[in-house]
Amino acid sequence: EREREKEVRKEDDYPGRHTETDGMANPNEIAQAFVQHYYTTFDSNRQNLANLYRQESMMTFEKSQVSGAQAIAHHLASLPFAQPQHHVNTLDVQPCAGNGLLVFVSGQLKTEPNEQPMMFSQVFTLFPTPDQQGNFFVLNDVFKLNLAMN
Repeated sequence: EREREKEVRKEDDYPGRHTETDGMANPNEIAQAFVQHYYTTFDSNRQNLANLYRQESMMTFEKSQVSGAQAIAHHLASLPFAQPQHHVNTLDVQPCAGNGLLVFVSGQLKTEPNEQPMMFSQVFTLFPTPDQQGNFFVLNDVFKLNLAMN
């Protein structure tokens, strides 16, 4: 049994990867790795976020609702942010049915380097990618700026 565990836990294990011996990796590690990758990619080249979504994915960005990986990537790339910078303040995660994860993020977003940051909230549901063991895709993505209303 111990030898079998060693076979399953290869050198390509990393935080957020499923293994046969532990079922699901630590949800916090998965969420942290995902959030770091997502916002780093968003801030440097939003078009590269397309591979995190699938055809069945849906995103609500403020009042715009978009579905499908390519449509989501196009919408994100068309946002009028020249040099966005995200700073994550909080990250919460809960496991959900189907080995998915519900991830809630709050933080600050600058759309230009010298602008005042705006507060934002974003919720993701992540699900295991059926054809890529250990990887996740974004099924749902809801982004809202937390603007004071008068």
